[in-house]
Amino acid sequence: MARLSRLNLPGIPQHIIQRGNNRQVSFFTEQDYIVYLSKLKEYSQKYNVAVHSYILMTNHVHLLATQREVNGVSRMIQSLGRYYVRYVNQTYGRSGTLWEGRYKSTLIDSDNYFLVVSRYIELNPVRAQMVKYPVEYPWSSYQNNAEGRSIDLLTPHICYLTLGQTDKERQEMYKSLFAQQIPVYTIKEIRDATNKAWVLGCDRFKQQIEIQTGRRASPQMRGGDRKSKKYKTNQLH
Repeated sequence: MARLSRLNLPGIPQHIIQRGNNRQVSFFTEQDYIVYLSKLKEYSQKYNVAVHSYILMTNHVHLLATQREVNGVSRMIQSLGRYYVRYVNQTYGRSGTLWEGRYKSTLIDSDNYFLVVSRYIELNPVRAQMVKYPVEYPWSSYQNNAEGRSIDLLTPHICYLTLGQTDKERQEMYKSLFAQQIPVYTIKEIRDATNKAWVLGCDRFKQQIEIQTGRRASPQMRGGDRKSKKYKTNQLH
């Protein structure tokens, strides 16, 4: 099957995943995380990309970001990836690639999915059983979004800003969202959309993206339309 072209519309948040090649470790010491975040800030500013949430895991990275110009995210990830590979190879006396060849991404329907994707990202170390609570993991935007520890590279999205009238109100409201578990089917939605380059959103949002881009925003249903009365009736026989 041909690889889908990337959806690179400005002004729409993207969930981005960059994995270590063959799931190998990408961060070895505390300094590595610091270098990566420093260059992420530099290149996000250079290519006019607003970073809202992130997590640096030992062998992969998640970002929630909005590009303001076409291909801003692609340029940011490419420049960051090249720099960080050179840094790791020089620091640890290694050679060759560090990242998988192609990062994964999906466009996000802000109204319905922005905050849940941000939580999904920041809960990665909890799901991986590295920590019990997201606050215990240092290389995460949770430290800013929920705890109020200033992280300069981050730009708050309107969905976050509307959580309260003050920074403290927004942080407390955001933190309260973590008391609710993300449903398993929603986690699967996020993963499928990101890994397969589909769009994460409601039907209306997907239709709008299809009109703008000229390609499908979700896979075609197999075995009939599962929402149709005819399909449901057939399943009873």
